[in-house]
Amino acid sequence: MTTKYEQLPSSLFVKNRKKFAEKLLPKSLAVFNSNDIYPISADSTMPFQQHRDIFYLSGVDQEESILVIFPDAYLEENREILFLRETNEHIAIWEGEKLNKEQATAVSGIKTVYWLSDFDRIFKSLMYEAENVYLNKNEHYRSAVETETREDRFIKKLKKDYPMHHYLRSNPILQRLRSVKEPEELALIQTACNITEKGIRRLLGFIKPDVWEYEIEAELIHEFIKNRSRGFAYSPIVATGNNANVLHYIANNKQCKDGELILLDVGAEYANYSSDLSRTIPVSGRYSDRQKEVYNSLLRCKAEAEERLVAGNNWDRFHKEMGEVYTKELLQLGLIDKADVQNEDPKWPAYKKFMMHGTSHHMGLDTHDYGILTDDFVENMVFTNEPGFYIPAEGFGIRIEDDYVIQASGKPFNLMANIPITVEEIEDLMNA
Repeated sequence: MTTKYEQLPSSLFVKNRKKFAEKLLPKSLAVFNSNDIYPISADSTMPFQQHRDIFYLSGVDQEESILVIFPDAYLEENREILFLRETNEHIAIWEGEKLNKEQATAVSGIKTVYWLSDFDRIFKSLMYEAENVYLNKNEHYRSAVETETREDRFIKKLKKDYPMHHYLRSNPILQRLRSVKEPEELALIQTACNITEKGIRRLLGFIKPDVWEYEIEAELIHEFIKNRSRGFAYSPIVATGNNANVLHYIANNKQCKDGELILLDVGAEYANYSSDLSRTIPVSGRYSDRQKEVYNSLLRCKAEAEERLVAGNNWDRFHKEMGEVYTKELLQLGLIDKADVQNEDPKWPAYKKFMMHGTSHHMGLDTHDYGILTDDFVENMVFTNEPGFYIPAEGFGIRIEDDYVIQASGKPFNLMANIPITVEEIEDLMNA
C-alpha cells in the first residue's frame, strides 16, 4: 500500500463509473488524467495530490495515470481502461512502490490495465471507433487556475491529433454526480470529521496565554497524521485577535495574548475526503461577556441555517433568508441600526459589513466541492454551515462551522455533532 489511509472498497469506484457512463452520449469515450507533480526548484517537488476526478472514478492515487471510459466500445475489455506508469526495481528503490496491474485492478475494479507506454497505440484504435470525446477541465465556480496542467497538455495534443471528433465537457456531469455522496463517501467524510474532533479536543487542553499560532497548528498536524490523515484538508487558519478579521489568514505566526479569541478554521482530510471546521475559543479559557454575546448570537444564526439546509431549498433562497437572520442578530448586537438597513445597497446589504462570505458551500473530495449552484438541495449533498461576524473595532472575529448531510426530509445530519461548540462546553474543557 502506498497511502496512509486504508484501501477503499473498489465497489465505490465501480458505482461512480457506472453513474458517469450512463450520462454519456452514444459512441462516446471520456479521458481523465492524473495531476502533475509540481516542481519547486532544483530537484525539489511539492507533495503529490491526485486529481480528484480520476480518483473519484478509479481510486488510483498516483501520478502519471490515465483513465479511459468507453461504454460502447466493441470489445468489452476496452470499456474501462487504466494506463499506469510502469513500475520497476529502480523506481521501487528510489521512490517507493507503485501500483502493479493486479493491485490497480484491486483498487479500481477495472480489469484492463496497461502501462502508459502503450497508451498512444491503444488509444488510436479507440478513437477510430468513437465519435464523441468527453474532456475534463476545472469548471468550479471559484477556480482561478493559471498553471497548465497535465490535462491541459493532453487536450491540446488530442485536438491537434484528432481534429474531426466532436468534443464535449465531462465537468458538468461530474459537478452533479460528485455533489451527491454515496454512503461510502459519507463514511469517509465522517472519518475526516472524527480526526478533526481529536485535534480540537487536544487543543482545548493545550491553548493558554502566550502560546503561538504556529504551535497550535503543530498540535493539530501531529494529531491528524497520527490518525492516518495526510494532514490538513486546506491551509489552516489559526488567527488570534484581529487576525481573525482577515478571512483567509494563514500566516499563523503571532503570539496569542490573554483576553483574545483564537479563530480556528481547520480540518483533517482522510483518503482525499475533506472536513471543514471552525471554532473560536478564548486564549484564557474564558469568554468575556461581549465575546460570549456575539458567540451565542452566531450559534443562533447557525441553528437558523440548519433549519434551511433541507431538501428542496436552493442556494439563492437559502442565502437571502440567512441575510435576514444576520441583519436581525446584528441589530440586537448594536453593530448596525435601523437606518443602516433602510439605506442599504441591495447589492451589498448592511449585514455584509460584518459577515462578508457565504454561509455554506458544498464539501467532499474538495473542501469547496463540486456542485451546481442553480440545483436544488437533495439528499446526501454535504454542506458546511459557517456563520461569522468580524468586528475589527472590537479586536476579534468569530466564526463557527460544522459539516452537514442533507436528508430526504427534515433537518440535516451534523457530521460534527460530537465536537464541543457551546460556550459552556469549551470553557469546561479548557478549565478541566
